[in-house]
Amino acid sequence: MPPLARHARRRLAHFTWETDPHAQPRLTATGIRVLRTVNAVARDVAGGELRLQAAGLVYATLLALIPLLAVVFSVLKAFGLHDLLRPTLLNLLAPLEQTGVELTRQILDFVSRMRVGVLGAVGFALLLYTSVSLIRRIEQALNGIWHVDRARRLIRRLSDYLAVIVIGPLLFFLAVAATASLSSSAWLKPLHGFVSFGAKLIPYLLIVGAHALLYVFVPNTKVRIRSALVGATVAGVLWQTVGFVFAAFIAGSVQYRAVYASLAILIFFMIWVYISWLIVLIGASIAHYHQFPERITREPRAYSARLSIRRKEHLGLLVARRIGAHHYGGHKPWSTETLSRALQQPLIAVESVLTAYLDAGLLTRTQDSPPGFLPTRAIETVPLIDLLRAIRSADIDRGPVAPDTAVDGVVAAIDAATERALANRSWRDLALAEESQARDVTEARVAGTTGRIG
Repeated sequence: MPPLARHARRRLAHFTWETDPHAQPRLTATGIRVLRTVNAVARDVAGGELRLQAAGLVYATLLALIPLLAVVFSVLKAFGLHDLLRPTLLNLLAPLEQTGVELTRQILDFVSRMRVGVLGAVGFALLLYTSVSLIRRIEQALNGIWHVDRARRLIRRLSDYLAVIVIGPLLFFLAVAATASLSSSAWLKPLHGFVSFGAKLIPYLLIVGAHALLYVFVPNTKVRIRSALVGATVAGVLWQTVGFVFAAFIAGSVQYRAVYASLAILIFFMIWVYISWLIVLIGASIAHYHQFPERITREPRAYSARLSIRRKEHLGLLVARRIGAHHYGGHKPWSTETLSRALQQPLIAVESVLTAYLDAGLLTRTQDSPPGFLPTRAIETVPLIDLLRAIRSADIDRGPVAPDTAVDGVVAAIDAATERALANRSWRDLALAEESQARDVTEARVAGTTGRIG
């Protein structure tokens, strides 16, 4: 890399990561946050996780495309909207140009011949299961982006998935039909220019809206509408832009058609599906970082999770102290995000500590969204040494350690000294340490005053 480019790169990195956005004007602060988000998303893509999820979704899409469209076609046909499926598919496959037209024809021909009513109960159940499997795969991918490790309950999963499969497409095509009806309405002719301009914007708005609904309803966590719209807008613009580039690539791919012959259609289709899913996941990542800017770190997520033993123990006791004090005072339980902000620590580090306490049975999650954390039993009955043991034993032991009398004696002495130092001290003592200190100071002052009066 030329010296000038290296210097510019260092200056940009310094501006992005070492400049406090809170001390800058609003426009500069926004620029810093945008640069940090772009850096974090690019790192996620380069790391391979998003690309791997997109590749998995391609397989799920190919497997569930026809069954899903058959279910959607049946629902739309009941409302007389099935004719709108063709222009929608043409729009989604527009970057494939003539290949997209041929694929649309073949897909609709296959779907129209599939009669859901004559499949029987078992056939319909398999058809529905294949359709639901795609939604489940999408949820898993988005949950991974949002750092959610809990899946929906079975009953809620079925109801939510059916709503996405049945109600979602119905509302989408109703919006398309209403737009087409308004565009041809006689009383809007004086505003024909504005209506024409609005009609050109409708495909973009529908794409952005579809992405936003996906980001809000599919992940098993609470997603802010504003953050979802930010990610959806970027994804929609990126989808349209990449679509133009891909269309130019298809137009100039004569040699590929000569080599792959009829298989070229399938290959182009798979590539476009992969690109589309990757854009969806990039938009979800942007929405996630917009809602949780504290999760944006200069180093990768895996690096941020590596804490020294001393720092991990210190952070673990800080988290236990905050949770115990709130619980004892009857306040609202801390969530992962609020703890991260209050302690000014990376979210991944706080998450690792909370996971250690959950695995040790010291904490439990509430049913709120996002969930809070509560002690599983009265904090005055929990020895302080148990908190420390939970933090120290959080990582997985990867195998037995060779026995050594001298080393084993040192480790045992350390454990014994720690237990003696924390003997007779409970979680409550840690949580209410400031109150105890303040009470001791007050009592000492009162005793001193009484002594002087005496």
